[in-house]
Amino acid sequence: MTEENKTVSVETAVEAVRAGRMIIIVDDEDRENEGDLMVAAEKATPEIVNFMARHGRGLVCLPLARERLEELQLPLMVSTNTARFQTAFTVSIDAKRDVTTGISAHDRARTILAAVDPATRPEDLARPGHVFPLQAVEGGVLSRAGQTEAAVDLARLAGLAPAGVICEVMNEDGSMARM
Repeated sequence: MTEENKTVSVETAVEAVRAGRMIIIVDDEDRENEGDLMVAAEKATPEIVNFMARHGRGLVCLPLARERLEELQLPLMVSTNTARFQTAFTVSIDAKRDVTTGISAHDRARTILAAVDPATRPEDLARPGHVFPLQAVEGGVLSRAGQTEAAVDLARLAGLAPAGVICEVMNEDGSMARM
């Protein structure tokens, strides 16, 4: 990747996601024109969550496939979504085991890992919490060109659980970073 070419192929991004490396996913300039830090959910660590919160500065969210959200009995936050880009937030969550208040990077990483662990049941999660699951649209980026769908698609293509962790990238002054 050179300074002139700041983009990489899907294959390169999938390899990075498979290896547990963080990438930046950018949507179309005619949409939000924003970049999100992204890592596969099952690769989340306290260090990664802390990096996202500190350097991304946006909201740390957990894109998940609808099937997993149904298994965890996580309903959408609102019944009628009037948000401009139809981001499908569910109720927020915290893991009930091995966490304190839920807000620390350790606690949020633990919650993320619990959410993607097939052994986790609905009763293992507290509601509300400090991790914000997002429901990806079926059909992925071919149906909705959002970071939520990109994160789930990339994790799935990497052979991992169809779930990611994303955080919007903001400038130091609080404005949104743009390409």
